Amino acid sequence: MPRPDNIKTPRHAALAFILVTIMLDMLAMSLVIPVLPRLVLGFLHNDTAAASRVIGVFGTAWAFMQFIFSPVLGALSDRFGRRPVVLISNVGLGLDYVLMALAPGIGLLFVGRLISGITAASISTAQAYIADVSPPEKRATNFGLMSVAFGLGFILGPAFGGLLGQINPRLPFWVAAGLSMSNALYGYFILPESLAADRRGSFFWRKANPLGALKFLRGHAGLAPLAMIHFLFWLSRAALPAVMVLYVTYRYGWNIATVGLTFAGVGLCSMIVGGVMVKPIVTRLGERICLIIGLLCGAAGMGLFGFADKPLIFWIGVPVMSLMGLATPALQGLMTRRISPNAQGELQGAIGSVGAVAQMIGPGLFSFVFAHSISAHLTLLGGSLTGGPFFVAAVLLAIAATLALLGAHKGRVAMPPKVTIND
Repeated sequence: MPRPDNIKTPRHAALAFILVTIMLDMLAMSLVIPVLPRLVLGFLHNDTAAASRVIGVFGTAWAFMQFIFSPVLGALSDRFGRRPVVLISNVGLGLDYVLMALAPGIGLLFVGRLISGITAASISTAQAYIADVSPPEKRATNFGLMSVAFGLGFILGPAFGGLLGQINPRLPFWVAAGLSMSNALYGYFILPESLAADRRGSFFWRKANPLGALKFLRGHAGLAPLAMIHFLFWLSRAALPAVMVLYVTYRYGWNIATVGLTFAGVGLCSMIVGGVMVKPIVTRLGERICLIIGLLCGAAGMGLFGFADKPLIFWIGVPVMSLMGLATPALQGLMTRRISPNAQGELQGAIGSVGAVAQMIGPGLFSFVFAHSISAHLTLLGGSLTGGPFFVAAVLLAIAATLALLGAHKGRVAMPPKVTIND
């Protein structure tokens, strides 16, 4: 997609736009969180059990689309550039929200969730863009800024979505559509291309598929253990959306307002970790140590959630768990160092597929563990195992930390020191 002018845009402005894009995408996606279940309930005559099953299917289908299309969009961005993929995905996401706003029943709403999973896979392209415009030594810091963008969108989205949904349950979809389309229009005039034509790779279908993506990860020195860490990280993180609301309602009797404020607290802590803590820790200790610290803190926080027989202990666990946000930018920094510039999109697509697999497995795994824990009244050393899902998540993060300790230092490759942005 050609630009309408030949004005050069500074690298920091391009990075700012991508971060705004990620924030708006997250804001648009989280706007519909409070109202989607309500919309499904209305279609199913307020049958809560049926609605729960449908929403579970929606979540799995969304993650499956991510699994399929993350490597496709990543490979396309390596061939044709990041800019057209990001802009077309924004337009597609906006049109998808319009479709869901107009959906007369479950069938069309399901189609909308499938399209959303495809277009949201452009997050991997946005991550490749950040790798393009960031020197290797600054990538972890800039990936940390992504946590700020995600956190801000996650804080604002559900709050505004809930308010708008009180007016009309379809209104958040229209607002989300407007945000996505406005961002696409803004990007058309402002966003430069980050991947020069002479640094682009070829597009092959054998690479642009999930199996090819996994083969890609196995075929590069040092990527396999990092990909496994990425999988375990996202699998453990799935415990929060899968069971947190049910867990705190069952164990503490919290109302919707308290749950919403707790989610906002998680988002705020994530913003602080990504925006304030990543840079000094990576600068002083390096990406590998930052990764290990994040994984261990995540394990500790999940453990606190599981042991929390009182709300205060759970709240103490929120900032501790949020420190696992140190792991993501450090892991991204380590992985991008092992890949040449013309394969960054393929890398991000591949790890996007790995994360999508974790998101497909996680909800079922943690929901099953939680249901079994409370129905069987399991105990350990005289204490309740109601927090079983969080104990499982803590173990997964501890395994990931062990892998990081043993293998995250292997396979480093040199990257070109200078990156330019072209129109």
